[in-house]
Amino acid sequence: MNEADESAKLWKVNKTIHELVRDRGFSVSDEEIHMDLPRFREAYANTSGVVDRGQLNFYTTSRTNSADQIFVFFSEERSVGVKTMRKMLSILEEKSIQRGIIVFPGNMTPSARKVIVAMASEYRLEEFSEADLLVNIVHHTLVPRHEVLTSDEKRLLLEKYRLKETQLPRIQLADPVARYYGLRRGQVVKITRPSETSGRYASYRICF
Repeated sequence: MNEADESAKLWKVNKTIHELVRDRGFSVSDEEIHMDLPRFREAYANTSGVVDRGQLNFYTTSRTNSADQIFVFFSEERSVGVKTMRKMLSILEEKSIQRGIIVFPGNMTPSARKVIVAMASEYRLEEFSEADLLVNIVHHTLVPRHEVLTSDEKRLLLEKYRLKETQLPRIQLADPVARYYGLRRGQVVKITRPSETSGRYASYRICF
């Protein structure tokens, strides 16, 4: 892939990851979301047209809880190993941030994935390949609107319909939409679809 194609790909990835973070309730500037390709290249590519992934790293704060921060780390390493994971963790430790997303060009080694599991009690770590982020899946016309319920909204839903959690339809933790919103086990999403008879209808799924 030449530099022009590579920068165009990273432009799409950068836009999607900012949309993802915004849709999870974190502060993101409109400039990052709506930045066009020439501006992106001007901001992040060198004179040879090569984008420095390190400059794409960013962290931001929840719009409702200033103590809740998230850090997005772009890996220069194509196949992410333990060394890159340690580098990311050192940044999280330095900035006292407990949530991190790593974005990588190729794949992640099994040993690197073990780090995510091993550090789960201290850090909430997620991983996306750049290929995962080329298109924002929640913008696809076939994907209905998903809204993550708060704990109180979940409780009221169960009380209203006199349901137990086990009676709700399920959405898998590995589902692309569940990954996009960073769902955790036990969280419920409201899914709103168009309806020819009633205009729209809502259904609910619990993550497992």
